Amino acid sequence: MKKLLASGKTVEDAVRNGLAQWGVQADRVNITVLEQASKGLFGLIGVREAKVELELLPDGVEEAIQFLGEVAAAMELTVSVERVDENDAVRINITGSDLGILIGRRGQTLDSLQYLVNIVANRHSNHHLRIVLDAEQFRERRRQTLEALSERMAMRVIRTRKEIVLEPMTSQERKIIHARLQANPSVKTFSQGDEPNRRIVIALR
Repeated sequence: MKKLLASGKTVEDAVRNGLAQWGVQADRVNITVLEQASKGLFGLIGVREAKVELELLPDGVEEAIQFLGEVAAAMELTVSVERVDENDAVRINITGSDLGILIGRRGQTLDSLQYLVNIVANRHSNHHLRIVLDAEQFRERRRQTLEALSERMAMRVIRTRKEIVLEPMTSQERKIIHARLQANPSVKTFSQGDEPNRRIVIALR
């Protein structure tokens, strides 16, 4: 844990000075008052400032980003990481060259890394964090691919009047297809099988 000693005319001033040095908010630190302010003899002599010790609490997302940096270094990759705070999650975007090895076949390596990143983040956080890990906008490109696939398969089901079973997908990818075809009046979707081989079925309504 990082610790810092700070002083000020009052305890509040001392805390404020310490927070300013680290550039963090009060919810990121534990505060221990070491000495109260004292005016000294007759309020004139020996004025003593308040002293506090601030202990910086770990930030789960920062720990996750550091973990990503260590993974990239071990893989001899040079990457940049961008943090985007969203309403219900924190998105971490990775950019760099030769990130195919980090993404893996259909994003499987990226999904595994995302799982590990969430473990690291929540180990260092006092509230639940949900981190979405992306690399070179892979997830957006994958979403577009899956939506286009679902439309094509829906048209084939309507044309042939036979249901189609898609390849195994993650729960997040299945959600994309379910959502895309939910409003289609001609077809319905449902999942079958067990993880990690759970698949979507597209059938006539």
